[in-house]
Amino acid sequence: MTVDQFAPLMFLGLILVMLIGFPVAFSLAGLGLFCGIFAIHMAWFPANFLGNLPANVFGILSNELLLAIPFFTLMGTLLERCGLAEDMLDSMGQLFGPMRGGLGYSVILVGFILGAITGTVAGQVIAMAVISLPVMIRYGYNMRYTTGVLAASGTITQLVPPSLVLVVIADQLGQSVGDMYKGAWGPSILQVVFFAIYTFLLGRIFPHHVPGIPLEARTLHGWALWRKCLRGIVPSAILIFAVLGSMGGLPGIKTAIATPTEAGAMGAMGAFVLALLHGRLNLPIIKDAIAGTMRITAMVVFILIGSRVFSLVFQGVDGGIWIEHMLTGLPGGQVGFLIVVNIFIFFLAFFLDFFEIAFIILPMLGPVAAKLGIDPIWFGVLICVNMQTSFMHPPFGFALFYLRSTADSLFKAGSLPGKVLSRDIYLGAIPWVALQLLLVAIVIVFPQTVTVFLDKPVQVDLSTIRIEIPENDLQQNDAQSEQDTVNDLMRGLMKGSK
Repeated sequence: MTVDQFAPLMFLGLILVMLIGFPVAFSLAGLGLFCGIFAIHMAWFPANFLGNLPANVFGILSNELLLAIPFFTLMGTLLERCGLAEDMLDSMGQLFGPMRGGLGYSVILVGFILGAITGTVAGQVIAMAVISLPVMIRYGYNMRYTTGVLAASGTITQLVPPSLVLVVIADQLGQSVGDMYKGAWGPSILQVVFFAIYTFLLGRIFPHHVPGIPLEARTLHGWALWRKCLRGIVPSAILIFAVLGSMGGLPGIKTAIATPTEAGAMGAMGAFVLALLHGRLNLPIIKDAIAGTMRITAMVVFILIGSRVFSLVFQGVDGGIWIEHMLTGLPGGQVGFLIVVNIFIFFLAFFLDFFEIAFIILPMLGPVAAKLGIDPIWFGVLICVNMQTSFMHPPFGFALFYLRSTADSLFKAGSLPGKVLSRDIYLGAIPWVALQLLLVAIVIVFPQTVTVFLDKPVQVDLSTIRIEIPENDLQQNDAQSEQDTVNDLMRGLMKGSK
């Protein structure tokens, strides 16, 4: 076996160990160390090459950007439990409910707003299912539409800033988190528009699938209803502006006054304030939020360490060169590369978590994309749009699992008139996955959907630059240089005479 043959085998081994089901972080580290020992035995690189591993791990743990992850996670977990989702869904449902498909519109809109302040899929899907699933079934909404819109609206949080995935992608691609957030706004808004258009068309073609609720079902009217809506939207908008605006993550803001870590800390404090305003801030909620934050942060760090062990050995056996030669030789240039990469990630997302894809696969693809001249922000946002579908894939999508368990709990508690079938959950997800894939195609064909909100680079025509030196200064400089030349000659003659 040669080193050229070992890199493809190592990549195949990567896919196999990830499909086994053992925790990916430890599987990656074990595979990397085993392959590293074998490579040393075959003299493909010296033993001291692995001596770089401690420095790599220390570099991970000292990366200040990754400190934003626990802060944003704490912000999200607190807001999940403070009753914000419940209040917003109730008020939006009463506001839009009487129109055809109104409950669907309210779920989509609340999913977008919550996605911009929480950043976690699990809590969002569960919270919206607990509140909206019984109501939508009670008023005759189609079961497959109901389960599909609840799962899809929960996954919006993966793309809407301040998404944790975008933080990780920005770190792996070496880009500004603020720019990555700006680039994600275009696809995020498009996705909400697609979901709303689908709901509108369904209401026109099959009006009995998304009926309006009777006006007498409203418990609030007039200013009381609008006040409840604004009570959820206005504080959320202030928090979004404070967090994203301070780090330059909103369109039109060109200056960042805070790092992502500082903005995350400010967001966590804002979540405490919102929880206090809703009267839900107590010790059990705080302990639960901190425990959830610790679990997610530890998972991310261990996955990152395991992937660094693997990538160090993979680069040592020229795996990066093999990936580059394989992908740069694809027909179609940039478009061909993006199509193949997105198909690969789409199927890989059936089995892997979005963090695993970002830490393991993205470092291999980033250099190739840069060599092909692909804008890294465009590439990163495109990958995030694709990875969003990982939560909706039947039968492995995590959002579908969350919805399945929540529906079972509601049925056992007597909140649902009948059991929600797995078939309805899986078939209901398919139209929404198709809409997400349509968004992937649009972002590939029209990169302006990402770059439209980015700051335009300052272009300078070098031919217009002129450096003018006053004539007096020029003459003085010429006279000084002539005098320096004479002095140098005199010193040379004196040394020669000696």
